[in-house]
Amino acid sequence: MVEVELKKWGNSIGIILPAEKLKELNLRGGDKAELNLIKKEYINGFGICKGSKSFKEDKEGHRTFW
Repeated sequence: MVEVELKKWGNSIGIILPAEKLKELNLRGGDKAELNLIKKEYINGFGICKGSKSFKEDKEGHRTFW
């Protein structure tokens, strides 16, 4: 599997395939290929613990342990 980034190309969007993969598959400009596209989604972790209880402060006796 190759991960690529979609880039703006005029009024369209295109992808650039790595030269190593093209060489591995013996592909050149003008060749036809079939792609399976999978959208990778960014997960923002901000607020992921919303609603959870706050942390408790260490008790005085625990400080001597450290």
